[in-house]
Amino acid sequence: MDAVGDGCFTTVHVETFREVLQAARRRKVDALLISVHRCAGDEIPAVARFVREFPAIPAVALVSRHDGVATETLLRLGATGVRSAVDCTEPGAWRRLRDVFGHPITPAAARILARLVPALGDAPEETRVFFEAVVRLAPVIVTVRGLARHLRVTPSTFVSRFHRATLPSPKRYLSAMRLLHAAYLFQNPGLSVSDVAYRLDFSSPQSFGRHLKAILGVTAGEFRSRFPFEVALARYVDLLITPYREALRAFYPLNAGFWDQGSDAPRVSRAG
Repeated sequence: MDAVGDGCFTTVHVETFREVLQAARRRKVDALLISVHRCAGDEIPAVARFVREFPAIPAVALVSRHDGVATETLLRLGATGVRSAVDCTEPGAWRRLRDVFGHPITPAAARILARLVPALGDAPEETRVFFEAVVRLAPVIVTVRGLARHLRVTPSTFVSRFHRATLPSPKRYLSAMRLLHAAYLFQNPGLSVSDVAYRLDFSSPQSFGRHLKAILGVTAGEFRSRFPFEVALARYVDLLITPYREALRAFYPLNAGFWDQGSDAPRVSRAG
């Protein structure tokens, strides 16, 4: 797995499902790989608990040799809700494993972009790049300055371009996206409010609660019950994409093409 994931993802090796549950609560875990040859019968209930408490984290069974025990374990894992398996004895299996785990986009980002990209319509490529960056980086980037640094844009220019295009501020797009990722995480009953707060790099659960109060006027518990992921995703599109579709069609947030969209944007001169 270390070789397969080189440059794509970081593997965390644990020996028991108690450690799996701890890792899922404390770290940014995007997938679980289970060796059927290391999954003893008495651990099957723990697998079922993981699938039940963390339905948004895909679980994949790995088969490295064929025997009666592997077949029986696969059937029992399927009964717990594990829906994917990779047989690494087959040609191309390691490539499939890399595709399953090494795709550079998380399941949450994939679902969000599947809704956002069609909603953007024929917006310029720069606009799509901006939203893709917001979707991917929202769990780990808290400030517009950090987002602008990643996009290699001067923060003041970046903010100015949104203002001149009469669009919501990049801070609003980023803050709302962070809450959308929170809604995705809340799909996992095994994650507490504190777990979600720390997974999204809030300084404390209280800080997360204050953020929700300021943005939506609700507590973390109310947010979890009133804004399931699909509702939160539809709300993001309805409030921040659809009403501004025309403006987004002519928006260049990264380099502004030949037009100045900020006080410190690059100037382009042409010979007359």
